[in-house]
Amino acid sequence: MSDIPSIDLPVRALCPKSILIYSCEEVIGDGILKLSFAQQVRQRFPDAKITWVAGVGKTVYASILKPIALKFIDEVIEQAGIGDKTHQLFTKWSPLPGRKFDLIIDTQRLVARTMIVKRIPHTTFVSGTADFFFSDVKPPKDFESDPSFVGGLIDMLDLISPRPADDGTKVFDPSAEHRAAAAALLPSGSTYIGIAPGAGDRRKLWPVERYFELARKQLAIGRIPVFLLGPDEAELVAHVREEVPEALLPEWDRADGFPHIKGPMLVMALAAHMSAAIANNSGTGHMLAVGGAPLVSIFTRHDPAKYAAQARGLKILHALRDYGVDDASRIPLSAALDAIDTFVKYEEPLIR
Repeated sequence: MSDIPSIDLPVRALCPKSILIYSCEEVIGDGILKLSFAQQVRQRFPDAKITWVAGVGKTVYASILKPIALKFIDEVIEQAGIGDKTHQLFTKWSPLPGRKFDLIIDTQRLVARTMIVKRIPHTTFVSGTADFFFSDVKPPKDFESDPSFVGGLIDMLDLISPRPADDGTKVFDPSAEHRAAAAALLPSGSTYIGIAPGAGDRRKLWPVERYFELARKQLAIGRIPVFLLGPDEAELVAHVREEVPEALLPEWDRADGFPHIKGPMLVMALAAHMSAAIANNSGTGHMLAVGGAPLVSIFTRHDPAKYAAQARGLKILHALRDYGVDDASRIPLSAALDAIDTFVKYEEPLIR
């Protein structure tokens, strides 16, 4: 039995041999977050075949995060066309014909989609939609779900399986080659400050000029700014070189012997060498967090309790909560500088 206070769990202990996990889609940020949930599913049901279905769009589990996802997930189906059209409710259409699952876990909360997903043949269906109205397994009346998105999903698992002890296994564990590349790109002896100015949703962006000014101020006190720019931020590379020529661009200025090492796992390996980092609420921010960098995270209007990065040290600067406006530009440079100074003073990088 779980020892979570005030909740008598699990309600029912299941031993499924086939599991379907339904989501809408995964971009890099929520893909990183949800993998800790996928790890929990695998730990609880080690012998089950786990199928991840992105019913509406694509998922990074079939692309950039596939090597990591395969540790926990046996099959990925993306753009499945399940729940992407409301009219599916008014037909006799059955998703995934010819297949049946012992357990379906619905990770989203839209009623219409839940009703469509429940049509997939199954033995047990678990969903938090409409206070578990559609779920075959329901929580006790005094159940209070974790406010974070992934925490809430793990709470759902507690309804059907005891929570395993933490064995220290990491979801993301950079390879020896990734760590060697990071050590070559950020050699020991300096204080590195990670800076990730991009985000898929441009409404989340803190002004890039403020990132440049922050970088210059770090240089002025002997720290080295490290800009993390992915393919979607390629247009910023020239601006960084012009505005902060002393800054490092480790993903673009490769002077190491590992040019084939790139992508999220490299960013995570680099993060271990950083005394602090700052990022918008973005995929790169999540990479820096799980890699071990103490993180200053810029939020506009989204709820950080639900979507915050899983960082060992986290300072959230929230435009709407702290400054009353859904506009990242209202977050002053001084707030970010103070947060970084605090991390540098009280936190050590994982690798110095």
